[in-house]
Amino acid sequence: MSDAHFEDQYLRLLREVWERGDERRDRTGVGTRSLFGPTLRFDLSDDRVPLLTTKRVAWKTAAREMLWFLTGDTNIRELVRQKVHIWTDWPLDRYRRATGETIDRDAFEARILADPDFAAQWGDLGPVYGKQWVNWDTYEPAGEGLFRLGKPVNQIAELVEMIRHNPTSRRLLFTGWNVAELGGMALPPCHMTYQYHVAGGRLSGMLWQRSCDLGLGFAFNAFSAAMLLRMLAQQCDLAPGELVWSAGDAHIYLNHAHLVEETLARTPRSEPRLHIARRPASIFDYAIEDFAVTDYDPHPHIAAPVAV
Repeated sequence: MSDAHFEDQYLRLLREVWERGDERRDRTGVGTRSLFGPTLRFDLSDDRVPLLTTKRVAWKTAAREMLWFLTGDTNIRELVRQKVHIWTDWPLDRYRRATGETIDRDAFEARILADPDFAAQWGDLGPVYGKQWVNWDTYEPAGEGLFRLGKPVNQIAELVEMIRHNPTSRRLLFTGWNVAELGGMALPPCHMTYQYHVAGGRLSGMLWQRSCDLGLGFAFNAFSAAMLLRMLAQQCDLAPGELVWSAGDAHIYLNHAHLVEETLARTPRSEPRLHIARRPASIFDYAIEDFAVTDYDPHPHIAAPVAV
């Protein structure tokens, strides 16, 4: 039995990318160091969860975001109402560019909450994650070469049914990468494809990310993927197995040097557990109050800028 901490593999990857990664210019203009194709594996048995301990992670924020995705909502208003700010920077940047107004985040969010029309115009992110997960558009012939909207596809509902009734299928997956709608998204999906595998009464899952910010994004991505796997397992009467995380471009932003150095100077501690208090009627009926994390004793949070 290995005494290695689950976080050690993340720290090895962080060091490898920082020391050996290809330094390159990127879309944001900040610049990154990047490696291609790493894979990490996390055991989710006995309520284990890959929640980083070398810095405090706001796991409830990640959980609220995941629950928001499952509603199909694409407007930041509901997130802001829950004091979740992680998606505000994109519509705020769009508003500033369009109007020239030098409004700060707090004032922008206050207007989002106070004015539904303002929120509708400026708070929408386009057809991002939730839209594709539970409301993927389809089209049907409407005569003379015309098409109209058909019945949308709820990939998550279909996934649950497939896991329950055809658990050996190699099609237990969903994706957010809708090529036709990428241009309308505030940010194309980074954690884009999830696939699942049932064996021995256990549900394992794989998350493939086309792009992963190891300094900030990974902590949320790994926790959220584990949380979703646990929800699916519960809904399908399976035990949680393993989470396999894989990335295309795994990178660290050049302005995150302090974050990397401080993180690598710390020693992982504790083995967090994620508990689910009840089994709701469906995958779409979970609430934030259903989740609790125990045995979490992290090092202090490390602040770092988000590249937009």
